[in-house]
Amino acid sequence: MHGLINRSIESFLRGTYGHKYWRDIVNELDLGFESFEPMFRYDEALTRSVVDHAAQRLGKSKDVLLEDFGTSLIVDRRSQRVRRLLRFGGVTFTEFLHSLEDLPGRARLAVAEIDMPDIEVDELEDGEFSIVIRHTTSGFGHVILGALRALADDYGALAYLEFVGRNDDVEQISVHLLDMAYSEGRLFELAIGAE
Repeated sequence: MHGLINRSIESFLRGTYGHKYWRDIVNELDLGFESFEPMFRYDEALTRSVVDHAAQRLGKSKDVLLEDFGTSLIVDRRSQRVRRLLRFGGVTFTEFLHSLEDLPGRARLAVAEIDMPDIEVDELEDGEFSIVIRHTTSGFGHVILGALRALADDYGALAYLEFVGRNDDVEQISVHLLDMAYSEGRLFELAIGAE
């Protein structure tokens, strides 16, 4: 797993639950380091171990923790680069959903070696979408679900999103857009610093 993903998980855990919580995980898992290096690669088993242990210490399921992580990528001020990368996908939430298939390519433009899942978006009928995420590592679907929920709010859209399930390397999310202009949404400007 790319170190940038691991470092993002670490930053979420530190920022949300505190430095002592993170130090306890480091010690209990005997990681041998204090922090993930963003440009290194790590065994996926290590990433799974950190996420599983963090969830267990909080009394949450891994899926809920990963969804919380996905939400934090959008709402936390420390991860505004991720929000900006995603918001470039469209002016409306519908346009954004259609642009999700391009997300892995956009992420690789920023970090060439990053291992992103393949994403396929199908509009089943007006306002209903099926999002398919393909990756050998489970959990990306829950991270994306959390990010999508936060982005619906960010765009001011009212949407019902549900994790449908995982089958082999495929995770699926359903999206039902109920109201595209439910609220004002958060300001987004193309120029950095204009917000």
